[in-house]
Amino acid sequence: MLREFVALTRREYLKLARNPQAIFTSLLLPLLYLLLFGNGFTINAASFVNPEYGPFFTLQEALDFLFRGAPNYYSYFAGGMVGFVAVTASLFLGANVIFDKLFGIFKRTRGTPAPSAAVFGSRLIAGATQPILLSFFVLALALLFGHIPGLHGLDVTATVTPFGLVEVLLAIVLLSGLFATLFLTFGILLDVPQTYFAAVNLINLPVLLTSDALYPWGTMPTWLQNVSQYNPVSLAVNVLREVMFGSSAYPYSPGIYLLGLLGWTVGLVSIAIVLVRRALRPLE
Repeated sequence: MLREFVALTRREYLKLARNPQAIFTSLLLPLLYLLLFGNGFTINAASFVNPEYGPFFTLQEALDFLFRGAPNYYSYFAGGMVGFVAVTASLFLGANVIFDKLFGIFKRTRGTPAPSAAVFGSRLIAGATQPILLSFFVLALALLFGHIPGLHGLDVTATVTPFGLVEVLLAIVLLSGLFATLFLTFGILLDVPQTYFAAVNLINLPVLLTSDALYPWGTMPTWLQNVSQYNPVSLAVNVLREVMFGSSAYPYSPGIYLLGLLGWTVGLVSIAIVLVRRALRPLE
């Protein structure tokens, strides 16, 4: 099985390397979001400070409430873009499987001695690599913008330790693996592109819009804040923001959020394994 897994994984990486247009467009999207959306929308936390009438007496209270401790909206948004990219960059993973089915490529792969675990695992590993790399690209780009006059950038206000970097890495890997597994499973179970995109949009948009990836935390209604606490995107983004901006605005440590994210990932992967085995059983 290991030999087949390595060969199929190598094949997936070669497909990506031989498609520079896809690489360019995947890099262009987060660049546009950071330049246009992040710089175009600003919320001044100082305007929420009114010593006479409230609701906050200090700027730090307003920052904790609105941006979970981030020094400005752009920094808050840049951390959330990591979760956004991890989801959106995984969308076409399942679509590639469906197109391979239409061209007969997937059928020929299943006709080889490679077990279903190797077929699924190779696409999962290769597919999750792209959102992981894009997430770090977003962080690096947001930090770079902070040194360009006239642009907003990511301001890291806390002391980031090596252990904090490991927590950030784990959060990105778990989140990317979670959604890569989800969309890849849809691609294996479904055969029609229109059905696939309808299904992923039904999940993609609600997941992103009920997280705190883009919306300032303090502007959410209470019910949405409660829902957001259990959203896997919020769990991952909370780890990043707590490491970069401090823990004063968070009720739990990054380790607790990582455990919640791990629970989501393990549960979804377990369900995916059962469904994929059933879907690929006839040719084994």
